[in-house]
Amino acid sequence: MTTTTLNSLARASSAYLRSAMHQPVQWHEWGEEAFALAKRENKPILLDIGAVWCHWCHVMDRESYDSPEIAQIINTLFVAVKVDRDERPDIDSRYQIAVQSVSGQGGWPLTAFLTPDGKPFYGGTYFPPDEGYGRPSFRRVLLSIANAYQEKNSDVLDQAKLVESAITHAESHGAAQADFSPRVIHDIAQSALKMFDARNGGFGSAPKFPHSSAIDLLIDQYQSTGDERLRNVFVTTLEKMARGGVYDQLAGGFHRYSVDERWVVPHFEKMSYDNSELLKNYVHAYQVTGSEFFAGVARDIIRWMDEWLSDRERGGFYASQDADYSMDDDGDYFTWTLDEATAVLSEEEAKVACLYYDINEVGEMHHNPAKNVLYVRAPVEEIAKRLSLTRTGIEELLQSAKKKMYAARLQRPTPYVDKTVYVGWNGLCISAYLEAAKALKLDPARHFALRSLDRILSEAWNPERGLNHVIAYSDPSAQHRVVAGMLDDYAFTVIACLDAYEATADLSYFNFARSLVNAMVNRFFDATSGGFFDSELPRDQTALGVLGTPRKPFQDSPTPAGNPAAAITLLRLHGYTNVPSYREKAEQTLEVLGGSASQYGIFVSTYGIAAVHFMRPHTQVIIVGSDQFADELARTATASFALNRTVLKLAAGEAVPQNLPPALAETIPNLPALKSGKSVALICAGFSCQPPIFDPTQLAQQLAATRQGDH
Repeated sequence: MTTTTLNSLARASSAYLRSAMHQPVQWHEWGEEAFALAKRENKPILLDIGAVWCHWCHVMDRESYDSPEIAQIINTLFVAVKVDRDERPDIDSRYQIAVQSVSGQGGWPLTAFLTPDGKPFYGGTYFPPDEGYGRPSFRRVLLSIANAYQEKNSDVLDQAKLVESAITHAESHGAAQADFSPRVIHDIAQSALKMFDARNGGFGSAPKFPHSSAIDLLIDQYQSTGDERLRNVFVTTLEKMARGGVYDQLAGGFHRYSVDERWVVPHFEKMSYDNSELLKNYVHAYQVTGSEFFAGVARDIIRWMDEWLSDRERGGFYASQDADYSMDDDGDYFTWTLDEATAVLSEEEAKVACLYYDINEVGEMHHNPAKNVLYVRAPVEEIAKRLSLTRTGIEELLQSAKKKMYAARLQRPTPYVDKTVYVGWNGLCISAYLEAAKALKLDPARHFALRSLDRILSEAWNPERGLNHVIAYSDPSAQHRVVAGMLDDYAFTVIACLDAYEATADLSYFNFARSLVNAMVNRFFDATSGGFFDSELPRDQTALGVLGTPRKPFQDSPTPAGNPAAAITLLRLHGYTNVPSYREKAEQTLEVLGGSASQYGIFVSTYGIAAVHFMRPHTQVIIVGSDQFADELARTATASFALNRTVLKLAAGEAVPQNLPPALAETIPNLPALKSGKSVALICAGFSCQPPIFDPTQLAQQLAATRQGDH
């Protein structure tokens, strides 16, 4: 039940906050007004942090925040503040640490209780409306907390001090400071081998997340060492995931994670950043294995993102697709009863599809046991044998069944797509599209990525003001709130600019990368202790709540961590400029976690990727020429994968100083090989180039030798 009176979230920009504008709870946005009210009335703050894609946030909305009885308790005893974790990851990250220190739990919805000045003293995640499953009812929690705040205020304040201390120490990394050791790369790979689930793929047990940075690091390490154990980990993981229910078998694209160890039943929300990082994984796995299966999954991720998460008109990637289409739903849009499947398929198609996707009378969903999650149960060959049909016949029936089922699914009520355009996540998507376009020869993906980057640079970046975190909100009628860009926004956009430069040889992208990196260093770098702060909110008494607590993120969660991503930008720029301060700051950043990085294992895999960039020289394969032979050399150069290697193709007349970054401008134009007029490949590393290569076979051999030499 909702009231007809709107609360103050009607003025919010974010889709998650606006979804609660009709609730009877008198919500406030995060800001000085809410904190001033709490101090004036001496009430504790109830802080709810969630997201528009979050299933359990919707459940708690329906069960508790839509309830007039619960709303009355909240409105009488608390000042209620709601935060969108996608819009304000800086707020979310700090209160996650706080609640984990109190309850041992984290995630969304995050339900925290704060003193009027925003210091957390108690919290949890989802609280049910009634007692059960070892959890107190939300009503009881609210009344107990309000009572404790009034009757045992000194205890509450002492607890708040303890929690604040936990936040301060969680990511200060003071004791971890030490010289950087390349051994961390080996240690992360060993951690992955120990955690690897040999039967089902992936790492650890349920719930299972993809760990894309770990997979990329393993692919690179396999390439440089030839260790077949590493190959087995990433091949098994990527195959099992793509055949599981965590992968959308009809539309393409991945759900956020799997609730079981077999990748069968997912949490159904689909995030732009999960799909961008998995797209890179499948492209890189294709490059090192030649598996067309991996290439097909990569193309299908792009197909889904093109259809659902792209602003085709203006450029830009949307944030996410919700798990559910209503408060009472749990993945119903994506799942199938046997009757639903047979109603849209011919008898032959239904036989094949039910065997292939394991569609039965009883499925996997608890809330509706007739609902089946589609996953690949049996290989095509087995079904062909069982039905006495050819492999080709089965594949044709499967293709027609998939098309019909997808067409039928499109007629269902559709989960909400959050069309907010976040700058950092767009950086990740742009880089992934450019990687895929290069390896799979996908010109439309390349074109859309560049158009998206052009929009970001045009609308989000201002040299005086800096970079914004958001350039467009989902609801066009909502007022646009300016949220300052954070470390991730800068780092991911710089990487996208460098990738765009390498895809186009257009020096303007390189110049944007330099400007953004210089701004990133000025705004976030800690000149005293090294490393980067996650945001530039004031770290003093003017900060609201615990936002003044400095934070230097090194763990992936689940996007690549900001500090190693920033180090990668510095190292890549150093390779193009030979400016020592870039490499020095990257080293200082890696040293912040130098003494303890290995103990975090696969959870600091982006740190491992930064370590690879630091240990190996940034290698550029430069193709100069405009004929088919130059195209063949470029195809050879992009066919294989190494984290520290980039490919740059210049037209015959472009290899002149004014078209090149400083380090290349000093080496490339003076090479005698360019004067021959023939198309040529140059492998440059450590600010010098090897002898020119005119033959694609020789280029492939030399790249393989360079890769082994790196190890």
